[in-house]
Amino acid sequence: MEKKEEAIGEIEIAGVPIFKKGKVRNVFDLGDQLLIVATDRISAFDFVLPSLIPYKGKVLTQLSRFWFDYTTLICPNHMISTDISELPAPFQPYASLLEKRSMLVKKARVIPVECVVRGYLSGSGWKEYKETGKISGIKLPKGLEESARLEEPIFTPSTKADVGHDENITYKEMEKIAGAGLAAKIKKVSLELYTKASLYAVSKGIIIADTKFEFGLDENNELLLIDELFTPDSSRFWQLADYTPGQPQVNLDKQFVRDYLLSTGWDRQTSPPPPLPEEIINQTSKRYLEIYRLLTGKNDLP
Repeated sequence: MEKKEEAIGEIEIAGVPIFKKGKVRNVFDLGDQLLIVATDRISAFDFVLPSLIPYKGKVLTQLSRFWFDYTTLICPNHMISTDISELPAPFQPYASLLEKRSMLVKKARVIPVECVVRGYLSGSGWKEYKETGKISGIKLPKGLEESARLEEPIFTPSTKADVGHDENITYKEMEKIAGAGLAAKIKKVSLELYTKASLYAVSKGIIIADTKFEFGLDENNELLLIDELFTPDSSRFWQLADYTPGQPQVNLDKQFVRDYLLSTGWDRQTSPPPPLPEEIINQTSKRYLEIYRLLTGKNDLP
């Protein structure tokens, strides 16, 4: 993790325009397919930070690959391949940069809803519960503690904002966006995905406290799981052995960075985010690699 040259903040391919640049990923249009390349950029509170996290992009891609394979019987996904040798000729000179951080995927029409499933009370859900006793319109029992395990996982959708903050919405509001039939299918699939992954993760000593999914429709209007899956950017991971309700938990995910930023006094509104200290960068990189190793059982990164 001390090899700073490992951190990749930008990837450009000569003669191939970037189709879309997200906070973390660069997307290239290959006609009927897309190439998604995960950089080592990191975002928090809807800002891209000026610091890079070594190996982060590789962890996001390889962990998503693992989970896409593991959950394919619940819902088809957009992944075609992560094999660099299958990419068109213009990408081959960049193979060493693209290796392990690139995924060839099917195109899909994105459904503009963040599909969040919560099994534990934390983050924005905990904040909303303290204020209203509800999350996304779902009433929860009184007197729950921070980090409490919910009796059943709940589906709490939110807006998918290109600019600004995502905001929790009710299921009825989601139905207006996606349509009643599609909303019902997405909710069912989301809860099944969370349940299957949670049972697996617990067997590895990891709690998936909450996670978010994104879905799209293929050319035949079939539902596809897209973007990333059960990564430290999209999920809240806790060590089962250290789990203690009634307080914040030690996180093996991006929350570690959020917690640091909250301690700096940064306004999270108009001023640019501060750079991360070396120690926070190294600890974050270590957490990403650790969750990858724990969940996949592999030690092939870096």
